Amino acid sequence: MTRPGHRQEHDSLGTVEVPEQALWGAQTQRAIENFAIAGRPLPAAFIRALAQVKAACAEANRSLEQLDPDTAAAIVRAAEAVALGEHADAFPVDVYQTGSGTSSNMNMNEVLARLAAAEGCTVHPNDHVNRSQSSNDVIPTALHVATLSQLEHELLPALRGLIATIARREAELKGQVKTGRTHLMDAMPVRLDQELSGWRTQLELGVERLEATRDRLGRLAIGATAVGTGINAPEGFGERVAERLSERTGLAFRREPNGFAALASQDTAVECSGQLRTVATALIKIADDLRWMNSGPLAGLGEIALPALQPGSSIMPGKVNPVIPEAVLMAARQVLGLDTAVTAAGGAGNFQLNVGLPLIADNLLQMIGLLARAAQHLGEHAVAGFSVNEDVMRAALDRNPILVTALNAEIGYEAGARIAKEAYASDRPIIDVAAEHTGMDRERLRHLLDPRGLTGPQEG
Repeated sequence: MTRPGHRQEHDSLGTVEVPEQALWGAQTQRAIENFAIAGRPLPAAFIRALAQVKAACAEANRSLEQLDPDTAAAIVRAAEAVALGEHADAFPVDVYQTGSGTSSNMNMNEVLARLAAAEGCTVHPNDHVNRSQSSNDVIPTALHVATLSQLEHELLPALRGLIATIARREAELKGQVKTGRTHLMDAMPVRLDQELSGWRTQLELGVERLEATRDRLGRLAIGATAVGTGINAPEGFGERVAERLSERTGLAFRREPNGFAALASQDTAVECSGQLRTVATALIKIADDLRWMNSGPLAGLGEIALPALQPGSSIMPGKVNPVIPEAVLMAARQVLGLDTAVTAAGGAGNFQLNVGLPLIADNLLQMIGLLARAAQHLGEHAVAGFSVNEDVMRAALDRNPILVTALNAEIGYEAGARIAKEAYASDRPIIDVAAEHTGMDRERLRHLLDPRGLTGPQEG
């Protein structure tokens, strides 16, 4: 007897009770009952890409006379609705499921079949929605589509926005000189715009690296079907699906000609993950620099003041912390951990199939989202609004014994070292100690030790 509020569905293993209003069928229900490890489904971006793949497959099948026009059209309409975010609660399958992602593929097949059947068509999840396909080529295809889409529409715009903010601050801070630091110790002076240019260039190179993965992310496994041979897919199917996906997304897709590599290898995903890790390390460097420069304000460096966004302590009144850099650091370090998991899952390509696909998809999309939002927050709430404490920077420069490096050509390294040690010990300006030890004219020393002149060619 069927429980109230449920209906009977069947698959090759027998019958299953499914909630009456659920759009999914027996295989999805089994997955719900079997997999409850992550406690959450795959990201919405992946479900959207999977629906786009199904729409493109239905169109390719129609053009190749594998589906009748009415059935194909009904599947396409259902898939387009899902891609727009409708029926989001119909995709509950846990992230950690079968390594091929078969449960998520069947979840989509069952939902689209039921939606299409509501139009009066007879639609079977496997025979019609999944025609000419296998989970083994559909899931890696959706992984590439989702990853490239999120890079283009989310992360790359966010990174370019942060780059633009840094470039604007470079122009505003041009000519302001500060103490450089190596090993966290005082070093020769640099200009703030030079320091920021290093941040900007790191991010620009990160963008270049991500853009370099476009071509390989655009190569799709579709058409390889179960083991790479293309069994049950008509000739030209993969190429037509790629064409339709290109038209639907505005991105450049093509079928990967070697289906065996496309199914067994996730090297492109690992490559992309590595580029995301590199962007994360750039954000870590920038966020940490901002924390150090902001430190104090009395007992730290105090070179800049980040925007005060919220009280910093539940016990110390008036304390304000660098909350945005700290949040960015946590997000970026999480990306490093996710990358490690992607790398490990990328090595799970046993014979003709990688069996870490849901993990790879979940982590890559998490990484992209974390980095995009971290970059946006860092730009808008930290870089854009920090103020410069010029008096603090000038005072540190005036007492920096390392400026004696500029006299090396005049007095030699060892004499310079003696002057620097005495300046440190006596806590006196370097120009006073140098004047005593060298007998050089103070005007000449002032010229040689001018911090601004020591930062390289002056522009503008």
